Amino acid sequence: MLVTNYCSIRKIALIASVLAAIQPLTARSASETDRLEKLERAVELLEKQNAELKAEVNSLKSKQAASPADAKFKTKMMYDGKTYVEKAMVEEKPPIYVQQRGPELKLVLGGFIQVNFEDSDAFAFNGNFGQSAIKDRFRLRRARVNLTGDFAEQFDFKVEGDFGQNDGTNNNRTAFSGTDIWLNWHQFPAAQIKIGQYKAPFGLDQLTPDTSLYTIERTLPTGAITPDRQIGIELWGKPFTKIWPEQKDLLTYYAGIFNGNGKNTTVNDNNNFMYVGRLESTLFKDVFGKGSFLKLGADVLNSRDDKGTNISQSGNLLVNSDGSLSPFTLPGADERTAWSVDAWLKLGPFDLIGEYLQEHVNGRTVNGVPSGFADFTTDGYYVTAGYFLIPKKLQAIVQWQDLNPGQKGDDGLYSILGGLNYYIRGDDLKLMVNYIHTWSDFRRANPEFGQDEFDQVLGRIQVMF
Repeated sequence: MLVTNYCSIRKIALIASVLAAIQPLTARSASETDRLEKLERAVELLEKQNAELKAEVNSLKSKQAASPADAKFKTKMMYDGKTYVEKAMVEEKPPIYVQQRGPELKLVLGGFIQVNFEDSDAFAFNGNFGQSAIKDRFRLRRARVNLTGDFAEQFDFKVEGDFGQNDGTNNNRTAFSGTDIWLNWHQFPAAQIKIGQYKAPFGLDQLTPDTSLYTIERTLPTGAITPDRQIGIELWGKPFTKIWPEQKDLLTYYAGIFNGNGKNTTVNDNNNFMYVGRLESTLFKDVFGKGSFLKLGADVLNSRDDKGTNISQSGNLLVNSDGSLSPFTLPGADERTAWSVDAWLKLGPFDLIGEYLQEHVNGRTVNGVPSGFADFTTDGYYVTAGYFLIPKKLQAIVQWQDLNPGQKGDDGLYSILGGLNYYIRGDDLKLMVNYIHTWSDFRRANPEFGQDEFDQVLGRIQVMF
């Protein structure tokens, strides 16, 4: 209807223009040639205006077709060079946009979900049997959302939280809480400063991302000895980045100071800090085929903790009366010193990974109050081998792990694991299954407590987004 009315107005204007051009022809007594020339000019003008009219009508039709049925219109006076014309315009809503505070800001929203199936003697490899046994279950192992960013002022950052936060033992806690929350200044690759909450730089197995582990769960020695996430600050870098770019991974160092009493805490347990250091060296890369490498690492840790601090925050360490393990919460003050060495060899479809860890836990007397426990030394190791049966799709895994808690005679735990990983779309969509057989030296030496061998089946589906 709008286009029809508009066309009528334009036709009237054109007829008037032609009459105005023809009228002088009849009033004047000019020659026939003059009258024909004027008539031709009038026809040319008419054709030109008619072409303009068709173009405007087509434009209006296309706009009406593109406009939704419930679109709102408003009238607006437009000047076409000769006169003012009232036109109907579609009322457009202003676009919604987000404006960053800093220049050249880059934000990436991501996350992942891991769902476990745990059957038979679930988590027996982690010392969960007897009084700390876990029942068969389906479990939302991790459900994390994160935001990472990088901006022109030479900073990068990460904010991540977990909707299914738990520690993998027998508690019932499922709540949202922070995991990684940190800020990193990277202007100088050889001397970067990282501050916030993140994994203290100790242990290859612990520092390997949750989404790229070859086994469903980390090893018992890793959970018992490594410090996991802490709040603190570190200096780290790759010294050869500028002077020898093609060998920038030849050396990476980390040196950090942390509270030492775990994540999501607002206070330190005492006036002392945990000191952690790590060195990594990639000796060769892509030498024996693309993707091949040999990486070596070494770690050291020292911490003075007060009574009530959990010193096995990502696993079990305390030996119970029946030989099972549980988290070690200090009955008194202590001083801990730990170290580890690790290696990772990758050659084509083959991976070989190994790590040895040791920790000395010594009691301290504070204000005349003794520690309440005997000094002990914990040590453990694992060796993992992986081979792709189908390149980049199906991977077979074998692992041996051993932990000696060092608190009772013959209290060692060791396990053998066999598994398959099916990479539907790399780590973004992955299926995993592990079978683990575990032996308990303490149960074997003390048969009155029950069985000393345990079997378990773990399954996992992982989706990254």
